[in-house]
Order: sequence, then C-alpha cells, then structure tokens
Amino acid sequence: MNPHSRHRSNLSEMFASLSRNHQLIVQMTKRDVISRYRGSLIGLAWSFFNPLLMLAIYTFVFSTIFKARWGGAADATRASFAAILFVGVIIHGLLAECIIKAPGLVLGNVSYVKRVVFPLEVLPWVAIGSALFHALISFMVLLLAQFVLGHEVPWTAVLFPVVMLPLVFVAMGFGWLLAATSVYVRDIGMITGLFTTALMFLAPVFYPLSALPADFRRFILLNPLTFIIEQGRAVLIAGNLPDWSGLAVYSALAVIFAWLGFWWFQRTRNGFADVV
Repeated sequence: MNPHSRHRSNLSEMFASLSRNHQLIVQMTKRDVISRYRGSLIGLAWSFFNPLLMLAIYTFVFSTIFKARWGGAADATRASFAAILFVGVIIHGLLAECIIKAPGLVLGNVSYVKRVVFPLEVLPWVAIGSALFHALISFMVLLLAQFVLGHEVPWTAVLFPVVMLPLVFVAMGFGWLLAATSVYVRDIGMITGLFTTALMFLAPVFYPLSALPADFRRFILLNPLTFIIEQGRAVLIAGNLPDWSGLAVYSALAVIFAWLGFWWFQRTRNGFADVV
C-alpha cells in the first residue's frame, strides 16, 4: 500500500468502513470499556453505580435543596423531576464523552498511525461504542428507578434507540473532525471541556424548552442536543411518539455532518505520521 495515496472519503466509504471493520471495532470497544475499570475493586459494576449515584444526587440537589419543579408544575414529584432531568443528562453525556475523547484518538494511538494497514477511521467508532455502552447502563438505571418508584414506563420507551441514532452520527462527525484537526492544532484538546459544558447549559437539560422566550428558543434549537433531548423525553416520560418528520430532517443533517467529518479525516490523515 502506498502511504501517500489518497484515501477514499465518499459517503458510501463511510458506511463501508464500518461494515468492513465491525469486528475490530467491537473488540477495541470491549477493551476500552474494560480498561477504564481495570484495577478497581468492583470493576464494571462502577458503570452501574456511577449513573445511580448521579440520579440520586440530582434528585436531592434540584428537588430538595432548590425545590425545583419542571416547568413550575406544583404537582411534579421529586422522582418525576429527576427522571426528566436524567434523560437530558444521558443524552448530553453521550455526545460529551465522544467530543472530549476525540482530540486524543489519533494523538494517543501513535503506534496505529505508523501502521499503514491500520484503519485509523475506526477510532471514533470505538469512542462512540464506549459512550453507547455507558448510555445504555444509564438508560437501564433510569428504567429501574421508574419501576421501583411505581411510575409507569410507556411503551414508546422502545423507540428511544431510534431517537438516539441520529445523535450517533453527530458524535461521529465531531469525532472525525476533532481527531484529525487536533493532530495539527493541539489547542483543541484544551477547549473541548468548555465546549461540552456550554452545550449542556445551552440545551434544555436542566430546564424545559417551553420556559424560554420565543426569540431565545430559536437559538437553543441550533444546539444539536436540543431536539434529541425533547424527543427523548417525549418517548421515555410523556409516552408520545417522536416527531417523525423532524427526526427525518435531523437524521439527514446528522449523516451529512458525519460525512463532512469523515471527508476531512480521510483528506488529512496522510500527514498524521509526519506530525505525531
């Protein structure tokens, strides 16, 4: 293989690479998840206890200390407020984990860069796989909490993965874009934490979208998290079907964004070995 040849960057190659390397992605994702908890006393059990503790803390702080009610509803219970809040936290956590990891995907795997035959484009897929694993555990904690507290879980909850799927492509777009760019501009890794924090507070994670003025609401809708959080709460809490037309438009834009990130990664990867 010629290390200086141009790598394919069309949309079909983005999906073909996933299909071609799916076994490698699964194995590397397993290793990434296990290595995170290696050496701890209870190992993978932390992936369950962490979201459980987060749910308890959010319930106590916002419902007991701040005495907050979602949208000002006086009849909202602490548990229902925590559930609504936690849906936003899960969705934000998925995207935030991928964005924060992205700048180190290439820089932290120099040995892979030196291997001409290694498919570097799979590294963001590994990051999203690990993030999806933790999002799944958090989702199970939420459903368990709803069941223990006697709250009815609507059948529309089965549509939550469908709602989340477009966000996966958004995360992949950020993953490829930031992983490639940070090889040449190391400062990107310094601002991802600030960026993900801004995404959290500029999305309806801790407040309902309806509580915002109409002019500001249009600005918040530009946040890639906003629509997914609203649709996630619709299917998980309210028992409503998702906005299929809105989801279709969002999905199309998400795939285009992912492809742009993939295109940039493939166009710049020939210079990685000269910089790392």
